[in-house]
Amino acid sequence: QVQLVESGGGLVQPGGSLRLSCAASGSIFSINAMGWYRQAPGKQRELVAAITSGGSTNYADSVKGRFTISTDKAKNTVYLQMNSLKPEDTAVYYCNADLATGWGLAERGDYWGQGTQVTVSS
Repeated sequence: QVQLVESGGGLVQPGGSLRLSCAASGSIFSINAMGWYRQAPGKQRELVAAITSGGSTNYADSVKGRFTISTDKAKNTVYLQMNSLKPEDTAVYYCNADLATGWGLAERGDYWGQGTQVTVSS
């Protein structure tokens, strides 16, 4: 089945950078969009950045100018380059994909990775 696996999280100091990766694998027919969400303890999961198959991007206001989302379509992988990190960015980051496993409507769905911890602290 389809799996999304995130990597690249860790502990960094304020102002530092991290690059998150998310590789989708399995019976993937096509990917409509991929994105990154994050969830801090006691808070709701929120959209950080998303990118469509056509290359259109969307960012949360809090990360505009600091984060960049990109994809490697051949590898079904999405990246999140995070620069100028702030303590407020501390959260578990989840990869999301809107993809299809076949032609049918029943073969279209929303998939999530297991999450990777990002901690920004001095």
